[in-house]
Amino acid sequence: MFQFVTIYRRVDDEMVLEEFFSNQHLPLAEQLPGLVKTEVSRITGKPGGESRFHMMYTLYFDDEDSFWRALGSQPGLALMQALKPWGEQRLVTWFYAEAWEEWREDVLAREEE
Repeated sequence: MFQFVTIYRRVDDEMVLEEFFSNQHLPLAEQLPGLVKTEVSRITGKPGGESRFHMMYTLYFDDEDSFWRALGSQPGLALMQALKPWGEQRLVTWFYAEAWEEWREDVLAREEE
């Protein structure tokens, strides 16, 4: 799998961030061709206290080629254009990565019991 991850930092007015995510980021991302899975993580803290991050949004693609085709599509270009001002203000950070998933056999066995 291949991931595109966007991390949102905490801001004073989190409603502005939430509105951008719900009204622009999410709808544009859901239009990306080749998108196989999405995941939203609300960050609740870190060891030792409060995190400077608010949310993480992960998009999954079958492979890197699928990701780049999606980014080059009309929704992909619109998504990057929408994220750009947030990135310039250092309110979001994004990266892409190869990802592997592995399930522990002992956990799967317990779930089957």
